[in-house]
Amino acid sequence: MAQFDLPLDALHQYRPDVQCPDDLVDFWTTTVAESRRTADAPVLTRVETGLTEVVVDDVTFPGFGGHPIKAWLVRPRRADGPLPAVVELLGYGGGRGLPHEHLRWAAAGVAHLVMDTRGQGAHWGSGGETPDPVGRSAGVMGVMTAGVDDPHDHFYRRFYTDGVRAVDAVRQIPGIDPARVAVTGVSQGGGGCIAVASLLAMTSDGGGASDGGGAPDGAARIHGDAVVAMPDVPFLTHFRRAVQIVDSRPYGEITQYLSVKRDPAAEATLWTTLSYLDGANLARHATAPALFSVALRDMTCPPSTVFAAYNAWGANAGAVPKRIDVYPYNEHEGGQAYRFAPQLDWLRTHTA
Repeated sequence: MAQFDLPLDALHQYRPDVQCPDDLVDFWTTTVAESRRTADAPVLTRVETGLTEVVVDDVTFPGFGGHPIKAWLVRPRRADGPLPAVVELLGYGGGRGLPHEHLRWAAAGVAHLVMDTRGQGAHWGSGGETPDPVGRSAGVMGVMTAGVDDPHDHFYRRFYTDGVRAVDAVRQIPGIDPARVAVTGVSQGGGGCIAVASLLAMTSDGGGASDGGGAPDGAARIHGDAVVAMPDVPFLTHFRRAVQIVDSRPYGEITQYLSVKRDPAAEATLWTTLSYLDGANLARHATAPALFSVALRDMTCPPSTVFAAYNAWGANAGAVPKRIDVYPYNEHEGGQAYRFAPQLDWLRTHTA
């Protein structure tokens, strides 16, 4: 695949006028507040894996609507003091898999919470275990138009809120420093990372400071901002542009839906719903230092859609540290394993 999108210098200047609802902030602050009323602490069950250098907990925490969401928490066995943590959201159709697939952050002395994705887990990888009580069990159907008639009903309202609650959950776990919690993800997980970091900034109460023991002290310890955000080749941003320039799925699900509907009113409703979920709108509210990546031959998450979110990042806050690493010869695989070293350096730089 050749480079097909805007030239790189134009991408760095790309700031499209994306449809944005007037009540975006109210919609999301209300959504998060409603889910935070389910204040149950995460439940941890120690898992025997045979691994000698890490400990693994099977975590269940309340997500959107209080629905139980599964996660793995992988930590170094011999930790000295409260640990920073990375909350990872997963790519489209995947699940949390098996614990031994998630060792790199723990090997670097960082706790790693891998959030299962509700209603997904059967497209790739080693599976998932979290059904979507609003929709279905972990299956293979697409979700781009699931609930598209109303943003309150859309799948990604639930997914983004689950991610916020995953950060809330890990901050309540003894041995985790609530002031040093980051979010990351690839593709769908990258779009979720953008959303979660932005929603945490919208709903932060200024908390998250450590008490020195890694244990949270009331809601102010739980509901702080993310320390950094690290989205790779992110999905779920500038939906309309993606549909205009690529036919690939998952964005292609939108094209298929509209090709069947053939109704201007249904199209207008769809774009209005998706405007509440668009990373290019949410990113403006972020305040965490962000390390993005983009691949210039990516036909799944086109470069201009990624830059739409990157260039908007922190716009409402002023000068927010950010960087985007560009892979000019790669498609949607992006940097893959090459991402870990710069992400670890970014995390350490901003948690020093």
